[in-house]
Amino acid sequence: MKQGVAHLVCGRRAKWLVLVLWVVVLVVAAPFAMKLADAQDNDASSWLPGSAESTQVLQASEDFRPEQIPAVVIYARDSGLTAGDRAEIAEDVRQLKELREHGIRGAETRGPVFDRQADPRAAQVFVPITMDEEGWERIAPAVDSIREDVGEGGGGLAVHITGPGGTSADFAEAFEGIDSTLLFAAMTVVIVMLLITYRSLTLLLVPLIAVVCALFASQALIYLLAEHAGLTVNGQSAGILTVLVFGAGTDYALLLVARYREELRRHEDRHEAMALALHRAGPAVLASGATVVLSMLVLLAAEMNSTSGLGPVAAIGVAVALLAMMSLFPALLVIFGRWIFWPVVPHLGSPEPTERGVWARMGRRIARRPRMIWAVTALVLAVCSLGLIQLRAEGIGNADAFTGKPDSITGQEVSARYFPAGSGDPLVIVSDRAQAEQVGRAVASTQGVVPQSLGLPPGAKPVVEGRVLFEATMTAPADSEAAKETVERVRGAVHAVPDADAQVGGGTAALLDMDRATTHDNVLIIPLVLVVVLMILCVLLRALIAPLLLIGTVILSFAAALGISALAFRYLFDYAGESTDFPLFVFVFLVALGIDYNIFLTTRIREEAARQGTGPGVVTGLAATGAVITSAGLVLAGTFAALGTLPMVAFAEIGFAVALGVLLDTFVVRSILVTSLFLDVGPKVWWPHRLAREDGGAAARESVAAGVSRSGE
Repeated sequence: MKQGVAHLVCGRRAKWLVLVLWVVVLVVAAPFAMKLADAQDNDASSWLPGSAESTQVLQASEDFRPEQIPAVVIYARDSGLTAGDRAEIAEDVRQLKELREHGIRGAETRGPVFDRQADPRAAQVFVPITMDEEGWERIAPAVDSIREDVGEGGGGLAVHITGPGGTSADFAEAFEGIDSTLLFAAMTVVIVMLLITYRSLTLLLVPLIAVVCALFASQALIYLLAEHAGLTVNGQSAGILTVLVFGAGTDYALLLVARYREELRRHEDRHEAMALALHRAGPAVLASGATVVLSMLVLLAAEMNSTSGLGPVAAIGVAVALLAMMSLFPALLVIFGRWIFWPVVPHLGSPEPTERGVWARMGRRIARRPRMIWAVTALVLAVCSLGLIQLRAEGIGNADAFTGKPDSITGQEVSARYFPAGSGDPLVIVSDRAQAEQVGRAVASTQGVVPQSLGLPPGAKPVVEGRVLFEATMTAPADSEAAKETVERVRGAVHAVPDADAQVGGGTAALLDMDRATTHDNVLIIPLVLVVVLMILCVLLRALIAPLLLIGTVILSFAAALGISALAFRYLFDYAGESTDFPLFVFVFLVALGIDYNIFLTTRIREEAARQGTGPGVVTGLAATGAVITSAGLVLAGTFAALGTLPMVAFAEIGFAVALGVLLDTFVVRSILVTSLFLDVGPKVWWPHRLAREDGGAAARESVAAGVSRSGE
């Protein structure tokens, strides 16, 4: 960033104009930002791959009946239902048939269905909930209405609400307040880390103000795009947006304020100091932001709607955070003046503490034997990556998706003891009418299907445009691997019927299609992100060797973080597995965000190498950036760890793995591995730039090592 451009942000008059512009933005944006939750689309179509067979069945089934999600009320008494229990169930069914709230189609209520004719021990009642433009938002209120009608049982009679409706209601409750929960959790982490870093109550307010403004502005922009441009936003992307804006925004603030503090010790005029800070640190911060934005936009190539929708949402959030930190944040710092750093105010001519700090000492020690240090560090990370053999990124069933155990999961377990495990979440088959009988026989004869369960759903039209729709119950739980295998067998059977044009959908089919789409996305997106990051590094450093080394360290760090996380999930947290998109999300966040620290370190090393040679430049670069990058890493790790406050295993796993990976990048990869590699390779690391041909590179490294020996360190 040129100094002339920098003065447009922090000039004596310009700083006030920047402040006024952001105040206007905040006033305009705040009302729209508050509406983002209303623009979220958490329906199945916002998650499923658009071309999947289950998605096509979901769309076709709307011609036969309104889109419905069934809630299942399960009654059970191990010793057998009493006459009083049966009377209570009959009264509940009567009330449910009259229920007309929140899209409940009481007249289509089915049941009770008993587990056996003589001396039944359990009964099921199916209550369809119609989906409309309210979608996800109406499920939880509908289930609450059902619960009010059926009561909670008593006297040994267990009553639970499960099925797709009950589980979806519990998921909706888990997502409820996600924005505010993550906002306060992330804000708390940022405040604590800034207090530790700056030890100043006054200074921490400036980045916090800028980050909150960036969050409101990005939420408002995303809301407008969702309402008027078809951008898909769901609970997952909205939650990750908050974490990204707080984490990335605070990181950029820390990197910039560190350079500003340096310049304040060299220049009396704070405006000049900020202009120089922006000029020297700006390119690295801009490159870091561009890396994250472009990496997130790569997600647009994903088949999964939820993944492709996350891309632009995250990219917008980071871009707005970058804009705020490069305009509002420096303007505020200059407006407040030096006193904002109280009690440790950087005065003109005061010594630079990083020159004698722990990172300077570490750099000199690494310079003694860089090759041995990077080899040992790489070996340790490679050993940690062996934990990948424990990774089970094959999807998480409903029973394992929550960190606790909500009522729907308890009901699912109770239901599975007395009824076919797949009841309540059937297969949905659409076929040509002329071949419907053959298709029905093919489905009924397939292993894993309850033959007598084949039938027309309640409330559905029998024939629409020459096509029919029917359902079938599976013997395995709908979210199990056995059920997915049943779907594959059923699809194979119905696709083999000539001219049937049959398709198989339903909840299990959707899970199967999501797994396949995510596998495709993992194979496609991960290499694309690596290419994007490599290109940005090549342009920024004007070299090839250094970017290749950095990419190698990032891959090794990612593998180690995933390996350690897999072991922690198995033996520490006792999680059953990981979602299929877990490796992709962790990779994108770790590479896009973790590379920030390497960018900031290597650009400073390059700046110093041009003045004093690569060897001394590496030591000086580490000394100058070590403290701020460590602080930034702790903040980013803490904000992602805030995902663990949500009661869902998938979010907790992503938060843990990304936080761990960021800490590895901060304390091991950047400070030890990259530093020792650059010291060992020497000037050739800048090839093909002219810096690779600098004279005295080896001598400079020897000079550094000699200086270390003489100092006795």
